[in-house]
Amino acid sequence: MNDREREEELLEEEDLEENGEELVGEEIEPGSSFGVVGFFTGLVLGALIGAGVALLVAPASGRVTRRRLRRKFQEARERVGDELDDLKSQARRELRRRQRALRRKLRRVT
Repeated sequence: MNDREREEELLEEEDLEENGEELVGEEIEPGSSFGVVGFFTGLVLGALIGAGVALLVAPASGRVTRRRLRRKFQEARERVGDELDDLKSQARRELRRRQRALRRKLRRVT
């Protein structure tokens, strides 16, 4: 691959990143924060779903059960919102890191 082709490829990758599209062939590295956060997000959501099912089958009055479910869903909504905020921050940091790396590569090419 000559320098011109390499530069065009790097520019195309940068365009994809700026448009919020993932790069083809990019994988999440084992042990990366995205894998860990995803695991814990799934764990929290699974626990909340399990708690909701337990409340539905628990012997309590309908009013008490509805109140418990409402409270659990409000808590879940807050937790999921917090997790999404964390994921957004991590994604922004990763995007900035990759943009800086790409700019460094482009400077070396030119």
